[in-house]
Amino acid sequence: MKKEFTRIWEEAKKLDTKVISVAVAQDSAVLEAIAGAKKAGVADAVLFGDEDEIRKAAEGVDINLDEFQIVDVKDKTEAARKAVELVHNKKADMYMKGIIDTKTVLRCVLDKEVGLRTGKLLSHVGVFEVEGLNRLLFVTDAAFNMYPELEDKKQILENAVIVAHACGVPNPKVAPIAAVEVLNPKMPATVDAVELTKMNEEGKITGCIVDGPLAFDLAIDKEAAEHKGTTDRKIVGDADVILVPNIETGNALYKALGHIADSETGALLVGTAAPVVLTSRSDSYETKMNSIVLAAMVAERLKQEA
Repeated sequence: MKKEFTRIWEEAKKLDTKVISVAVAQDSAVLEAIAGAKKAGVADAVLFGDEDEIRKAAEGVDINLDEFQIVDVKDKTEAARKAVELVHNKKADMYMKGIIDTKTVLRCVLDKEVGLRTGKLLSHVGVFEVEGLNRLLFVTDAAFNMYPELEDKKQILENAVIVAHACGVPNPKVAPIAAVEVLNPKMPATVDAVELTKMNEEGKITGCIVDGPLAFDLAIDKEAAEHKGTTDRKIVGDADVILVPNIETGNALYKALGHIADSETGALLVGTAAPVVLTSRSDSYETKMNSIVLAAMVAERLKQEA
């Protein structure tokens, strides 16, 4: 595990143990991550799903199911709904997707009666620790909002800032990225970036420093910024949060960082009353574990701000 994620794990261990509500828990990879979080002293879990299938999935996994509460619900949609209701009722701190499609999970999250609506825009935040960078990199939104308008971007940015604060970055630098670092009326990403920067300067966006538009290299690489002559900017290759203009840019960046760079990652859905872990079956054990610890940190932050 890399330095920054190690630091976050150590910080999480100092907090009260959080409770994860797992929707349709009959998946060996999810159970393995749950067991790891339990062993680390970071999170306990309540497992919703078909109990027989959960016990079958646990075979070959280093997990003692006697340490966990299992709620036997055969129907997957009902299991997901009951799992989110536990979080809604503040009997759990975070919601985690098991072996069920994301669409159903999101319907449960947005359920008016038992879900986690707050009135805020929901958004996805990927957190990367990349070899060669001396900090965490928060990428948003790579998975949920396709073509956000200006007000959407403001909320996506604010959601990411909450995650950065939870991870110990008190005043994150946010770079709304574009293909160029100057305003071009024909390029909407630059127009929105200028407006977001202005909102930050006017105090309409707080808790961070916003500077855009910036090309990605100028946002993360000091040498590139110096070479391009942008050292008079508020961000000189030291951005913490990368705000992408659309889902294609975000998805490509997210996958490039995950598959090509030497990196560790975790990810969350935020803008909800409690953090949501939406890992996929293809995600590694480390990614699932990192997502859980990020959720624990964000849950603690939300609790402090309540």
